[in-house]
Amino acid sequence: MNIGLVGHVSHGKTTLTKALTGKLTLAHSEELKRGITIRLGYADVTIYKCTKCGKHSTNEKCIHCFSQAEPVRTVSFIDAPGHETLMATVLTGASLMDGAILLVAANEKCPQPQTREHLTALEVVGIKNVIIVQSKIDMVTREQALENYNQIKEFVNGTSMENAPIIPISAQYSVNLDYLFEAIEKVIPTPQRDLEADPLMYVARSFDVNKPGSSPKALTGGIVGGSVVQGKFKVGDEIEIKPGVMVKSSYKPLTTIITGLKKGGMDLPEAGAGGLLGLMTDLDPALAKSDGLVGNVVGYPGKLLPPVINSLTLEIHLLERVVGAKELASTDPIKMNEPLLVNVGTSRSVGAVTSIKKGAVSLNLKIPICATKQDRIVISRQVQGRWRLVGYGKLL
Repeated sequence: MNIGLVGHVSHGKTTLTKALTGKLTLAHSEELKRGITIRLGYADVTIYKCTKCGKHSTNEKCIHCFSQAEPVRTVSFIDAPGHETLMATVLTGASLMDGAILLVAANEKCPQPQTREHLTALEVVGIKNVIIVQSKIDMVTREQALENYNQIKEFVNGTSMENAPIIPISAQYSVNLDYLFEAIEKVIPTPQRDLEADPLMYVARSFDVNKPGSSPKALTGGIVGGSVVQGKFKVGDEIEIKPGVMVKSSYKPLTTIITGLKKGGMDLPEAGAGGLLGLMTDLDPALAKSDGLVGNVVGYPGKLLPPVINSLTLEIHLLERVVGAKELASTDPIKMNEPLLVNVGTSRSVGAVTSIKKGAVSLNLKIPICATKQDRIVISRQVQGRWRLVGYGKLL
């Protein structure tokens, strides 16, 4: 299953991911230089439970009593950006999450602007299984930690997360990580998956792993990464990728062959729904370079749902207030010709409003998306030069 780590910028999401999995998800030069997550990062870990004392860890031997531990399940952690300008990337990650960990730093007043925005995003996309982590407790006194804890309780009061556990941790010193793993086992169950349905995968990353100067014979095809939400894929399967890529003035689907499957660091002959999957193909690697295929869906040719949509009409639900800004402003009604950012699954596009009728809004999209009437489409608008989350809707 997939668990997202969300929260305000520099509240410790990437550090916690490294403490939990041993992997640093900052993979790009600009991320390493700036010290913030820009693209979705992810890492896998297997959770073990001690057969003697019952403590949870990521080791086959218990770190408390050194007895033998048994594997419970493998979890994929999604490290989402906290910076306000990267909210669309957060919403992309939210569509893949089976549960979430909301980080709140103990050394800053709660809530910070993106803390509020991420909480609202989790509620809008329907993620109910949430754990709140009070991070950086090594940087404050006991009294400051308790004051911050009370601020967190007041912040989530009246939301879907008001009864979520709040666990104080120090990722730098691995303090209370066993309690966090225990909470994950109690609060975030593995969803039931339909492995017999036609497969459907949301693409969250895509890569060209070839090094400059590689000979043509040594080139590896493009790789797509994401989450399979139903069904399963096998090595050798023919697949379709939609909406595909721009050819002249329109988008054309891609077809290719699966040459390899990788999940949790292992090469597999087949892989089903749940967790994050790397799917090797014989695509031209230039198509997959630098997340060029993010937002696509993958399935079998002729059986791939949802359909490609170039324009849409939404039954719209606006939030009372714009989230993310320091000043809580009321949400104004949608206006004709206004540009709106829409997110569904891992797809995102901008569209201009062409019609407004009795709570229904129509848009013409610049980039086509794949969506069904069951999907919840998240809506953002420009507020003071930033995309701000303002509501959600469903296709009519």
